[in-house]
Amino acid sequence: MSEEAFLQRTVTCGQLSAADEGRTVVLNGWVHRDRNHGALHFINLRDRYGITQVVVDDDASGALQETASQLKLEYCIAVRGIVRRRPQDMVNHDMATGEIEVKAEHIDVLSRCDVLPFMIEDENNAKEDLRLKYRYLDLRGRGMTDRIVLRHRIVKAIREYFYRTDFLEIETPTLIRSTPEGARDFLVPSRIYPGKFFALPQSPQLYKQLLMVSGMDKYFQIARCYRDEDPRGDRQLEFTQLDIEMSYVQRDDVLALVEDLFNDVFRKVLDVELPRHFRRLTYHDAMNTYGSDKPDLRFGLEMKDFTFAEGCAFNAFTEALSAGGAVKYLVAPASDRQEFTRKYITSLEDAAKVYGAHGLAWMKVQDGTISGGVSKFFADKAGEIIEATGVHDGDMILIVAHENWKKCCNSLGAVRNRLGADLGLIQDGFAFCWIIDFPLFEYNEDEGHWEAAHHMFSMPQAEYIDTLEEDPGAVKGDLYDLVLNGYELASGSIRIHDIELQKRIFRICNFSDEKAQERFGFLLDAFRFSPPPHGGIAPGIDRLCMIVSNVNTIREVIAFPKNTAAASPMDDCPAEVEPIQLKELGLKIDAAK
Repeated sequence: MSEEAFLQRTVTCGQLSAADEGRTVVLNGWVHRDRNHGALHFINLRDRYGITQVVVDDDASGALQETASQLKLEYCIAVRGIVRRRPQDMVNHDMATGEIEVKAEHIDVLSRCDVLPFMIEDENNAKEDLRLKYRYLDLRGRGMTDRIVLRHRIVKAIREYFYRTDFLEIETPTLIRSTPEGARDFLVPSRIYPGKFFALPQSPQLYKQLLMVSGMDKYFQIARCYRDEDPRGDRQLEFTQLDIEMSYVQRDDVLALVEDLFNDVFRKVLDVELPRHFRRLTYHDAMNTYGSDKPDLRFGLEMKDFTFAEGCAFNAFTEALSAGGAVKYLVAPASDRQEFTRKYITSLEDAAKVYGAHGLAWMKVQDGTISGGVSKFFADKAGEIIEATGVHDGDMILIVAHENWKKCCNSLGAVRNRLGADLGLIQDGFAFCWIIDFPLFEYNEDEGHWEAAHHMFSMPQAEYIDTLEEDPGAVKGDLYDLVLNGYELASGSIRIHDIELQKRIFRICNFSDEKAQERFGFLLDAFRFSPPPHGGIAPGIDRLCMIVSNVNTIREVIAFPKNTAAASPMDDCPAEVEPIQLKELGLKIDAAK
């Protein structure tokens, strides 16, 4: 093949149909499957649009037969041929192009492929680090391709919505001043200013507020964000969020806009109709009923107070209550999918202990009465318990007691989530809800001071403003989270726009006026110049794509993610740099580290 020219495609591998019969076409793509039946040679040619079957007939020239016989999987080739219908009994209804095939007249090998580290399949079962090392091959698979295309369509629909509703798309800086936002900053040393550093933004929070001061009024951005966090769960060092900020709004305005946005995106991209308005739960009700501030509402298993604990003979329950804590229960329904063995109950207890539970109490319901576990302490109230809890034979009552209400809720909530999965209770679909009325502050026991539950720029609800300092723990913020299928999808708030109120919040969070000026002086200075009331929210793009793709990690919807060890096997980063680069930056590496 000449390097100056090659047979360029006239159609894609997902484009042809019976209407193209008799047409001469050129296809470019990779050999997905290769079947040599002696006189007949069948090649499944693949690109990101689909697969087309190419046939080298027994009447093909010797040169064409020779070229076809040398093909191997993932060779990149060009094919010129004539579209023809397949015989009726050979139509492949599982392929978009299954009605036709292309009779090859000429094949060029554009490039050859080495031995593959894994097969290119719809979904790859290779180990994740191997997939990430050869991510460019992994992305050729139908599953990864479809998810990347879906992500593109979601982002495209988001942009179209905001263009249509008069928002401005504005980029904010990537090199910024280091400011405390909850996680550790990535620092970037400055060669021009030795000893000084930029930081990569954890979010555009301060800049989008400054844009409101600037009069931009309605802003959005598909923003790259960076957090130097230890490897944990399903997080990435770099991630993408949809950043939204608006002037002259209150909470309900932001919630209504986001509901309209997601209705539009889901209708356009997924052909799914969402509820016009999403369910709202207070933080307290979400925790108290579902054991989480990001509850999965695709199944029930609501938690309730175990009122029979009051004055009972089981010390663990009475001690929790006397300490101001809680005793809560849920009913695990009998299921063909999971037997409630002692081993399984122990595994549920282990799930609860992760969140601080001392243990998991239980009672089985058999033959119209309770048995096992802690039932002996409640034998005289068996009938009342069965009636109050609504249990049936084969069900289990699972109970957590703790002197701390939040730990009690979180622990039983972990059991609830485990049961939802194990018992097959989770229904298909998309269960959105808003969580509102969050506490504005939470107490840091280790450091001995209050800190912001979300961030320090969130507005307190009006009724608490005059008495903030008297009882910070009682203050509710004008905060809101959007939850989808048990994941926090977005977090936002109405922002503080009064400089004196902002300083009060800083002081409560252990930031003196001097320290606040040092860290956030540019924001405080801007607030001297008539900032408008404003608020916003930031949905996570990676997490949204993960949920709608029905995969369990955001790495499956990111083209080139880091692995669970916060490294990239493909390009072997992070990596050491040349000594001259460190010298230019005035840096030395502490070998002891």
